Amino acid sequence: MSHFICPVCADLLHRDGTSYKCANNHSFDVSKYGYVNLLMSQQSSLKRHGDDKLMINARRSFLEKGFYEPLRKALCEAVLKYSDSGVIADIGCGEGYYTSAVADCGKYDICGIDISKDALRYTHNAVPNGEFAVASAFHLPLKSGGIDCILNVFAPSAYEEFNRILADDGVLVKAVPLQEHLWELKSVLYDNPYKNKPEKRNEELFSLCDSRELKYTFLLDNREDIDNLFKMTPYYYKTGRKDAQRLQSLNKLEITAHFCVEIYKKR
Repeated sequence: MSHFICPVCADLLHRDGTSYKCANNHSFDVSKYGYVNLLMSQQSSLKRHGDDKLMINARRSFLEKGFYEPLRKALCEAVLKYSDSGVIADIGCGEGYYTSAVADCGKYDICGIDISKDALRYTHNAVPNGEFAVASAFHLPLKSGGIDCILNVFAPSAYEEFNRILADDGVLVKAVPLQEHLWELKSVLYDNPYKNKPEKRNEELFSLCDSRELKYTFLLDNREDIDNLFKMTPYYYKTGRKDAQRLQSLNKLEITAHFCVEIYKKR
């Protein structure tokens, strides 16, 4: 039985060959890339859903260099500490960089959600034994109380949905950027760079039980890595051409990574 539920009637889905089906005969085909599209048209008014190909390709190239490997290790340690087995749902799994690391560090049943079809083209290859779906974090096609651990890395925090799908003794493991994350990049792009604001928490539904701050620097010593970092961030689409050109003269850039891994439990 799948962990997914039908986005039409909320009945449980089961895998039937190259489709997912429910008892009410709603059927959803599995793409050639191994994911199923469970996003209903009324669940998002956006024409472009999630990260596009440019952002994804830049992020894949950047992450392959290991610049965020300390974060990936910290996430694995947090998951192993608080959930050594069971069902893990990566909400905002992207192309599976963090999902695959968690899948390899324990005996977990893995599923993932992302709103970007372009990202999910790569996820099944990264985690062959997982099941993945296109869906909104705010309309999760996952059964209530069926998830032991939610992984949520730099993705929207749909706390009400997280509370619904998480088992009573489950945990939410989040990774969020802290104040000085990518400060040097922003200092090049903008005359008056701003520090990241703390992410809002939902203290009515979740209590913070543990956290770990990571702060380190790494060197980008070529144009390709600098460009990839820029293109994988929202700044690429929010920065004017004149300001973006400031990066073109740089062949080296030391960058601060500043994250927090947070562990929450349901109240």
